[in-house]
Amino acid sequence: MATLHRQVLNQMGEQICSGKFAPGDILPAEPVLAEQMQVSRITIRETVKSLSAKGMLEVRRRYGTIVLPRSQWQLFDPDVITWRARVGAIDEGLIQDLMELRLIIEPNAAKLAAKRATAEDRVAVRRAFKSMERAVAGHGEYVPADLAFHGAILTACHNQFIQQMQNALSAILRTSFELSSEIAGGSARSLPMHEALCVAIETGDPAGAEEAVLTLIKRAEKDFEDRAALNLVANDAPI
Repeated sequence: MATLHRQVLNQMGEQICSGKFAPGDILPAEPVLAEQMQVSRITIRETVKSLSAKGMLEVRRRYGTIVLPRSQWQLFDPDVITWRARVGAIDEGLIQDLMELRLIIEPNAAKLAAKRATAEDRVAVRRAFKSMERAVAGHGEYVPADLAFHGAILTACHNQFIQQMQNALSAILRTSFELSSEIAGGSARSLPMHEALCVAIETGDPAGAEEAVLTLIKRAEKDFEDRAALNLVANDAPI
């Protein structure tokens, strides 16, 4: 169960991401926030410190606590990524940026994994793929299995910097996968592409791994385009 500090942190983080507290706004004073949220001033103080560390708030003496613009947020912070997704702060610009980031990182990560994967790594990738297969068949959750699959590939790169980025990358991928999973039949369509990637890593085929990832990302881009088109039609429909 989440601690009280975590609950308040999530609540305030989501309020900032949703625009309830907009850039330039001054937060209510500490006692007022504590009363509004029915928590102690110490909990509010800890929360403000945490959000300040994520670049979302700045405490200014004799002025107050101000909400900073998104350009100063720690956008790779897993909490920030999760909060933006939870409140629906996902627009076409963010999706495009997500896809571009995936194109920069994942094809090269897949090639490294195909070159460097140990026998244990290959087993982990295959096991995660099997979980995805079962989820598509209605036995289990697809997004956690998909995350485990891509996480196993990142681990198989055996690169210390990629390892350091893995938490942030996992949060970014989760956002992308959750959005993709909203497309009817998207998971089933992508399964053969994931299997091709799995086989390429198992057989030590860097070019095949790169091609499989590029195909997956292109499929995700197409799903997002279809989703945007459906939303446009729905919004234009007469009431």
